Amino acid sequence: MLIWFYSLLSVTIVSLISLVGVFTLGIKEKSLNKILIYFVSFSAGALLGDVFIHLIPEVFRNGATTYTSLYFLTGIFVSFLIEKIIYWRENHSSSILGSKVKNFAYMILYGDGVHNFIDGLAIGASFLISIPVGVATSIAIILHEIPHEIGDFAALIHGGLSKRKAIYYNFISALTSIIGTVVALLLNQQINGINKFLIPFATANLIYIAGTNLIPVLHKEKQFRKSFIQIFTFMLGIAIMYGLLIVG
Repeated sequence: MLIWFYSLLSVTIVSLISLVGVFTLGIKEKSLNKILIYFVSFSAGALLGDVFIHLIPEVFRNGATTYTSLYFLTGIFVSFLIEKIIYWRENHSSSILGSKVKNFAYMILYGDGVHNFIDGLAIGASFLISIPVGVATSIAIILHEIPHEIGDFAALIHGGLSKRKAIYYNFISALTSIIGTVVALLLNQQINGINKFLIPFATANLIYIAGTNLIPVLHKEKQFRKSFIQIFTFMLGIAIMYGLLIVG
């Protein structure tokens, strides 16, 4: 019961991060982008730190096999497939319906809903390992969600939604993370040993997010000073995950 409490509390906090965009309304876009890029590097370090310091050691502690590698690959493939479907639907619906802006906004919401569901799986699977590991994963996901949700909020407004609708729909799509956590916890109760699949699968999703969505953005920066700050914040994210391991 304690695992359920902490899992649902953590995933609810993650869902509430979707409302962070409302606090950026008075900030100029140029100033906001300068801040967000360092949040991106920080969250990339935190995600990878959580993966390699907390989650993967637990996978191997339980006895890794060839199937474990297949579970990792399945997680990466599913994440890749989801993004391909989202991009295909975005382009396909835009060309057929002729309402590119509106469909773009709803494709963002659809994609967010799916990714948030998998984030929820990761949170649930992490708490099944232990509460400290669950807390570490939740923090890593929160750090990733802050710049992600701010960017989505701006994109939804640009896509034609009013500020009120952008906040509302973005929050609704974030609630799928709660469903993901509940599914992970229920599967653990119903299927013996399901965690041997869930943890590698969810871990692979976090690796995919950091490797394909976050780090490529950082490579666009060419200035030495800004690049140095990115490297520092990236390492800081990893250091925090290591600190949580020591404290836990």
